[in-house]
Amino acid sequence: MVRVNLLPDKRQARGRPAVGGDASQIWLVGVLAAAVAAIVLCAVVQKLKNDELSDARAANQVIQGQIDSISKQLSDHPAITARLKELRDREDAIQKLQSARTGPTSTLLELARVLTAGRGPTTDRDKLEQLKRDNPTQVYNANWDPRRLWLTSYREGDRVVKMAGLARDGEDVSEFERRLKLSDFFTDVKLLPGAKITEPVSHQELFQFELSAKVKY
Repeated sequence: MVRVNLLPDKRQARGRPAVGGDASQIWLVGVLAAAVAAIVLCAVVQKLKNDELSDARAANQVIQGQIDSISKQLSDHPAITARLKELRDREDAIQKLQSARTGPTSTLLELARVLTAGRGPTTDRDKLEQLKRDNPTQVYNANWDPRRLWLTSYREGDRVVKMAGLARDGEDVSEFERRLKLSDFFTDVKLLPGAKITEPVSHQELFQFELSAKVKY
């Protein structure tokens, strides 16, 4: 009689691998690895963002410091402007005092040059040469004899000069006027109305004149 054993052999069952259990372990390891990778990536990204934020805050602090410095300077601007104006006003006052002290002397010396034989007004040489080409009648006569004209009064006030005198004729007065207009020391020279008179002692006919001008000093 033949016997058939339908139950599995215990030794064969123990030697056969557990396929389902190994697959579950591999899947679990993969999930854990992905989670760790995600955590590491998030940490790296967070570190980069924190560094960017720190750099931005540092840049903002530098800009804010510059803004504060400029604001302080602007707040002091009115005081600085007032101080500069005060210094300029003081400098102008000193310059005016210096000019008032030396200016009249320089003007009288220039007037002496104008009325000296063989000399003429103080003027720019290039300007004089240009005038000779453009309008020769406005150039002074180097051969004029200044003894033909003499001053009888000279008054100055607020840098305005009034001169009066006598001349042999009207051409002598015109020559004197031309010289004053060319001088660097006078401006706005104006010939006022004059008249012919007879000198009581010599009974010589003379021309009485008056001039006004502004002095530059």
